[in-house]
Amino acid sequence: MATVADFILERLRAWGIGRIYGYPGDGINGMLGALDRARKDGPRLIQVRHEESAAMMACAHAKFSGEVGVCMATSGPGAIHLLNGLYDAKADHQPVVCLIGQQRLAALGGDYQQEVDLLSLFKDVAHEYVQMAVTPGQVRHLVDRALRIALDQRTVTCVILPNDVQEMDAVPTPPAEHGTVHSGVGYVKPRVVPDAETLARAAAVLNGGKKVAMLVGAGALGATDEVIAVAERLGAGVAKALLGKAVLPDDLPYVTGSIGLLGTRASWQLMSECDTLLMVGSSFPYSEFLPQEGQARGVQIDLDGRKLSMRYPMEVPMVGDAKETLAALLPLLDIRTDFAWREEVEANTERWWRVLEKRALDDAVPINPQRVFWELSSRLPANAILCADSGTAATWYARDIRMQRGMKGSLSGGLATMAPALPYAIAAKFCFPDRPALALEGDGAMQMNGINELITVAAYWREWSDPRLIVLVLNNGDLNMVTWEERSLAGDRRFDTSQTVPPFDYAAYARMLGLEGIRVETPDALGPVWEHALAAKRPVVLDVLTDPAVPPVPPHMPAEAVRNYLKAMVSRDSQSRAVLRATAREMWAEVVPAARARDDG
Repeated sequence: MATVADFILERLRAWGIGRIYGYPGDGINGMLGALDRARKDGPRLIQVRHEESAAMMACAHAKFSGEVGVCMATSGPGAIHLLNGLYDAKADHQPVVCLIGQQRLAALGGDYQQEVDLLSLFKDVAHEYVQMAVTPGQVRHLVDRALRIALDQRTVTCVILPNDVQEMDAVPTPPAEHGTVHSGVGYVKPRVVPDAETLARAAAVLNGGKKVAMLVGAGALGATDEVIAVAERLGAGVAKALLGKAVLPDDLPYVTGSIGLLGTRASWQLMSECDTLLMVGSSFPYSEFLPQEGQARGVQIDLDGRKLSMRYPMEVPMVGDAKETLAALLPLLDIRTDFAWREEVEANTERWWRVLEKRALDDAVPINPQRVFWELSSRLPANAILCADSGTAATWYARDIRMQRGMKGSLSGGLATMAPALPYAIAAKFCFPDRPALALEGDGAMQMNGINELITVAAYWREWSDPRLIVLVLNNGDLNMVTWEERSLAGDRRFDTSQTVPPFDYAAYARMLGLEGIRVETPDALGPVWEHALAAKRPVVLDVLTDPAVPPVPPHMPAEAVRNYLKAMVSRDSQSRAVLRATAREMWAEVVPAARARDDG
């Protein structure tokens, strides 16, 4: 007789789930036994080093594949460990289902070992659906509803499985009687498009604009052609929120790159000077990098009506799928004949790329981190999948990597949690074993969970048809992003006790695991090393010694941030001399291209 756990796996197979990311524990022994019995048919368990990584991998699985990501953990501490990765999925609107163990039903309420009130604990992160199985006849609709709600609401759902329920006899078909639920498998995404009157209003606003700016986010990832067509019809410049970096290739001259603190000067100019804003599939939070209220008329497209007119007061907020809505809007848009605005946007963008190149090639001690990304960018294959950490690695990923059409890229957007890069890259390799994946992270993230998940890489890489998984470690001995935030947000000097990362030989550790490890100590070695890693026959860890004093200068610094920064520099910051030199070089790099542009004009 099949058990409840066997039935759960059968139901997951019916939904097309082929993989569960997780870590064992006695609270899920019934599930583990069923997974063993299902080795031929699946789903397959991917054993990770930590439950947090399992949840991050499930999130990345959803991001890169478009499918539901599934993770699993035992009761008590195992379930608790999932939370950070699940909040990552919730914040970035990814469909993830978590299956978690619980103590026997009879023990609940008895202060038993590892007993945690999981319904209360998961009520926030999985608020759309979190339920505990108490009888076998209930399990079918718990699984069906968890998957369907995760897909429909693009969120996290949770099913709690007491360990005795897991091993009870399955009830695949509940009896046809009062008080039973009879659910089914399957979900069809609806077609969501605004009505004709709303589309006409939106078109009137956009047609009336002389200087149209577009901001695209993760919600536009499936609408590349439509975004391009609308941008060209409107003569618009297009900025990209960080989760939408792969929406458009950066070789389009009117694509100004990322926006915000990690963004570009060209995107700042685009938003500062536009008279009309079209926002598509983005919940970009920093209003100071958007047009001033009243400066621009606004149109917004988002599948989630709760996100409309939240960051900027929109004249026409529309609930709709980005691809479908843009396609319906396009015939209503006038063809531009005056391209003065577009030419200005393109000149600003081209000038910014020259700034970045000069900044990347500036000297540093020992290596400028910007150059690491600049040297990588021109060598990336068009099918690469890029995963970044939330530290300064995210800044250089946002600015210095020129996305090509066909690439995928992501990081922890809404939650901005530390250390997602390697778990994301591992999930990317399981989703697309024939594509190269890169994890771009700092030494703090590497020490947090990257070192452990390298063991996961070592365990699985031989089964990937393309073995290339490259882990870049910016080894600067500093929790660099927080250091800069101490200076610019609080006006404090670097707190050496909290900010210093202990030394570690990441390359040697990789070699110990049977991977390839290379330590890079000079800037001239970067190009050849990237070429070597991108042609390698096994995963590679690049341990690059970089300069912590190179500042991630934002495209616009408010007066208060400037005052805080200067205050930190005069308060005997341990790196103040090096930081001031590096800052001067960064600012000079922006002056020179501007002067050259005036001379060319």
